[in-house]
Amino acid sequence: MTNINKPESPNSSHQDPGYDGITFEVEEEEHTHEGQKVKRRGIYLWPNLITTSALLSGFYSIIASMNGDYTQAIYAIFIAALLDGLDGRVARAIGAQSAFGEQFDSLSDLLAFGVAPAILMYSWSLHDLGRIGLAACFVYTACAAFRLARFNVQIGVVDKRYFIGVASPLAAVMIISLVWVGRDFPYIFDLKDITIQSINAAIIIAVGLLMISNIKYYSFKTVDRKRVPFFVLPIAVFILAAMTYNIPVGILVISVIYAISGFVTTFLARKNTVA
Repeated sequence: MTNINKPESPNSSHQDPGYDGITFEVEEEEHTHEGQKVKRRGIYLWPNLITTSALLSGFYSIIASMNGDYTQAIYAIFIAALLDGLDGRVARAIGAQSAFGEQFDSLSDLLAFGVAPAILMYSWSLHDLGRIGLAACFVYTACAAFRLARFNVQIGVVDKRYFIGVASPLAAVMIISLVWVGRDFPYIFDLKDITIQSINAAIIIAVGLLMISNIKYYSFKTVDRKRVPFFVLPIAVFILAAMTYNIPVGILVISVIYAISGFVTTFLARKNTVA
């Protein structure tokens, strides 16, 4: 006698009608202009292609670091940072923003700005510290993951004028500019000196902690939407001219100034709140 209560097989035909076997597809729920929810398949090509290019740059940086080609690893992370700033602008410009793009961008950022700089620093300076160097680099990577996860859940909640904690691309620029300067001035950054190694370990941990801090950093997202006083342009030109004297040192100095600026911004914000 047949058991009419027999559970259905996992391969039963009564599955989700949207499933059509072995496939590579993305289905997202979007809101129309009328406020209705619709399901659409596929992804937007151009912003996700740019994000994929940033992912490739981060992956290449890791390979270059493992092979001891630190200059190429630095350049690759810089390219990833430029592409990371481009994909969001392209998506907004062509109306191609999506939840898939946001999540894909975060995963790309984790590799390019969380894993790649840590491997670069470990391969260049911290491998002689053994487990301590490994732990310091892991702290940085873990903090990058925490920061990106927090950013994802706070989209649409926080003030877009500010980052809460240093953004991961900017944190990566701090690390790679330090490596770049260290390679240009090996007589100052003696990598055989355990003091220099310990300082580098402390720096990468500190940058990681800045990513997950509640310090407010100006995001510059609204600069292109409003007018600024004319004197800002000559100041910017002067800064760029000074950087040409020594680009790695210039980038490192600006990175340090930006890291310090967050403390000033946070202090002024709290002071205004109390007042």
